[in-house]
Amino acid sequence: MQNDFDAVLGAIEPVDRSLAEKGQAHLDNLTKPQGSLGRLEDLALQMFLVQEGQAPEADPMRIYTVAGDHGVNAEGVSLFPQEVTRQMVLNFLGGGAGINVLAETAGAQLYVVDAGSCGGTYDEHPNLIQEKIAPGTANLAQGPAMTDEQCLKALMLGVSLADRAHADGVKVLGTGDMGISNTTPSTALYCAYLGLDPESMTGPGTGLDKDGVAGKALVIRKGLAANKAAVESGDPLKILAALGGLEIATLTGLILGGARNRQLICVDGFISTAAYAAAWKICPTVQDYCVISHASAEPGHITAVNAMGLDPLLSLGFRLGEGTGAACAMYLVRSAANMYNKMATFADAGVDEAGS
Repeated sequence: MQNDFDAVLGAIEPVDRSLAEKGQAHLDNLTKPQGSLGRLEDLALQMFLVQEGQAPEADPMRIYTVAGDHGVNAEGVSLFPQEVTRQMVLNFLGGGAGINVLAETAGAQLYVVDAGSCGGTYDEHPNLIQEKIAPGTANLAQGPAMTDEQCLKALMLGVSLADRAHADGVKVLGTGDMGISNTTPSTALYCAYLGLDPESMTGPGTGLDKDGVAGKALVIRKGLAANKAAVESGDPLKILAALGGLEIATLTGLILGGARNRQLICVDGFISTAAYAAAWKICPTVQDYCVISHASAEPGHITAVNAMGLDPLLSLGFRLGEGTGAACAMYLVRSAANMYNKMATFADAGVDEAGS
């Protein structure tokens, strides 16, 4: 399995930036002042590069919402009991969650993936992928959350999800998550990967009060100490196994696989961006293929995003997860592709260019 993972990494190539001149020339020739559609033009050019100089295509688009539970829930870091992860998976399958509504609105396919929720199997459903690696992680405050083997299995599950989408012709992926207490491992990963401080990075998650946030920060600091060897190794895979989650590692693999497949990846909020941080540390080239969909209202998110030199596409005050921010970004992805392909050029429309 390690050889397969190494082969994925070896096949990720940077976009060919020599194509940018051609793509930018087309954008500049559309009937508008140059640059007047701002970030939409940047997004269209990124898609043009990701798709190797072809007119950008947005559809089909697919969101994977990946579920996993966390042993650190025993430390009281969430207001919700662990059972809510499973209940929300059933809600997704019943079509009643925020991600169902927003994915449908964006015209994106939605699949739910059980990578590591507590309990047994679910009833079969056409939009459910059951690949449970373990029924939740161990408690990261006491030692590694995952074994190296579990982490690698989750990474390769994510790669397989990207490959499944690629085989179905999917051009654009979205990342989503579901896992009670998963802001805790995400925060721990940000601290380990980016050298950030738990007290400044820890937020309320599901709605903790000031004392709850302080206690959560102490749990994260305890987890960093319990996994000191992994953190100090600087090895992104060891850090992910020690501090991450099964759904986070799966999303990391999805990002890596999507980059290998030259798919654009809309990265959701706080948890998904932690998966991006892991993928970026493993293979910095993934940055070419990713869009940080939005700035999460979870306080530490913008600090982490800034530390990685990224600029979220939207700022909507979201902190739900599930892939909801990715779904909203996908609307803009389609808008960017349609703008590139359907707007008239100055010559087509018989409109004089600036300075003519």
